[in-house]
Amino acid sequence: MESIEAGSAEERDLASDSESISAGAGPGCSSDSAIETLRLAMLPGIGPRTLTALLESFGDPASVFAAPDHQLASVHGVGPKVITAIRSAKDTIDVDAIAHWCRRERVEIVSDESDHYPRMLSDLPDAPPILFVDGQVIEEDEIAVAIVGTRHATVYGLKQAEHLAYSLSRAGVTVVSGLARGIDAAAHEGAMAGGGRTIAVLGSGHGQIYPKEHQGMAKAVAAHGAVISEYPPYAKPRAGMFPQRNRIIAGLALATLVVEAPDRSGALITARIAMEQNREVLAVPGPVTSRASRGCNQLIRDGAKLIQSVDDILEELGPMRSPVQTADGHQVRNAAELKLNELERKVLGAIDPESTPIDQVIQRSGLPAQRVIAIISVLEMRRLIRRLSGQYVSRI
Repeated sequence: MESIEAGSAEERDLASDSESISAGAGPGCSSDSAIETLRLAMLPGIGPRTLTALLESFGDPASVFAAPDHQLASVHGVGPKVITAIRSAKDTIDVDAIAHWCRRERVEIVSDESDHYPRMLSDLPDAPPILFVDGQVIEEDEIAVAIVGTRHATVYGLKQAEHLAYSLSRAGVTVVSGLARGIDAAAHEGAMAGGGRTIAVLGSGHGQIYPKEHQGMAKAVAAHGAVISEYPPYAKPRAGMFPQRNRIIAGLALATLVVEAPDRSGALITARIAMEQNREVLAVPGPVTSRASRGCNQLIRDGAKLIQSVDDILEELGPMRSPVQTADGHQVRNAAELKLNELERKVLGAIDPESTPIDQVIQRSGLPAQRVIAIISVLEMRRLIRRLSGQYVSRI
């Protein structure tokens, strides 16, 4: 992870500002623990896995900084260079300057202990302990699909990405992507055109938006959701940072959809990571003669779900890790519920996770018996309920 060292002209200017930085006071600041976690995370040689190992071993950043060398050396991934960096952290990492920049630009510093930290990332073994967030991540964003693909997209690929993102956003699904040229940009634009939410994950710091021509798009995405980075504001994009950020893109979503990707593509890395995270992998097929679709066609051959419409996507999302409250007040337990009309929601709401008599479903819903029976068949086909016997059903 690229660090910001004290002494740069930019930091001297920020550090000389008379305005004090108070942890927890507005965007850019969280808590004393978050600030010290930030200081630790910015040290050279400490990546997400090493940082997580240190915090698990010592409990909090203050204890890490206070630990003797022999205890630090017992942590996997910590060698003499990392120990030296920890000892000199207060002299080399100016977290006040970073916090000031974030406060000025209204970028929130979020630690993995914060209520604002995305719950979808908490299960990852290499979840970033610190995130920089422009915008806001909300509970509804747990119903999300990542759309990724090549930067050198065809007209077909761009249209598919924009159309599917638009349709997902209209259904209430958040679209996650990487703000790159090509498929990523089309996905963000489609989600915003649909009036829904979208999240961009950067492979650089917020002060180094890449590509530069997407700075305006980044502001638009933040207004419709959030722009997220695990890197400090002035971290410049480097080749190795993009594969690393792909784990966050996949981790934020229930499924990853690859729209167009050649056989050697960063989008395929994201798909592989999604598989490792036990998330669904989906792909849009393309012409067998198109180089841009080779990766997608290979994914489908190897078991990825072939996607032709937004209904195909919603059918594959499956149950949530916990119920999510949507903007219209519904409790969603399975993403497929987003396809339901009002009557179907009413019948589903009348069915318990335990065995429920169909007569009781009819009574609770207040609908005619024949209508309820027909809707139960629809819910069963959509894998939202199971029929236990001729007269009993339960939610899945």
